[in-house]
Amino acid sequence: MSGKKIYGKLWVVATPIGNFDDFTFRGTKILRSVDTIYCEDTRVSGKLLKHFEIKKTLKVLNARQESKIIPAVIAELKAGKNIALLCDAGTPAISDPGVRLVNECRREGLEVSGVPGANAAVYALSIAGIATDSFIFEGFLPQKKGRQKKLAEICEEKRTVVLYESVYRVSKLLNELEEFCPGRFLAVGRELTKMFEEIVRGYPAELKEYFEGKKLKGEFVFILAPLNWKNEE
Repeated sequence: MSGKKIYGKLWVVATPIGNFDDFTFRGTKILRSVDTIYCEDTRVSGKLLKHFEIKKTLKVLNARQESKIIPAVIAELKAGKNIALLCDAGTPAISDPGVRLVNECRREGLEVSGVPGANAAVYALSIAGIATDSFIFEGFLPQKKGRQKKLAEICEEKRTVVLYESVYRVSKLLNELEEFCPGRFLAVGRELTKMFEEIVRGYPAELKEYFEGKKLKGEFVFILAPLNWKNEE
């Protein structure tokens, strides 16, 4: 009589957002134990594995390919393989690929667990000095269609708002915030956990002037203080 079929487990593993020393002991343990690691970019995740001397097969699962890759991942899990999911930085499925895969695993009755760790939004909130008792996370704004409508909604939001933005659109977003909510205090974080980490606070026009002409890189976290919040509070 055959026994119950044993399926593998999907591990959602958070990775450092800039400083390799932030990776957890449990994270390295899980990566060493799984059969396969799926990641956004093998070059980025390859550096992490090399740093911790972990030798594992890396396969690509990014936003563009996620839907196409899911059946293969599900098949591996049902074949008893344990799999880890990584993103380039931070926690997978949080403004990064992984949501569809995790959802399909749940639908299929497959086990999903994870290794908590770095998250740029929460980290930036913790060091920005802006009210955190109630906040919303909006991730990346639409690049084109719906962007202006979303900005108008955000600028009317009473709670703290956290946004991500690409280095290529930092100037654009500051211009938009100056237009939609010039009197709303905000903090902008960049190079988080790295040597040149910086949190800059002020109003849109002030931060626009501060960043003008500077050579910028990486992704940015924007934190809009609660509506009518004053820096003196």
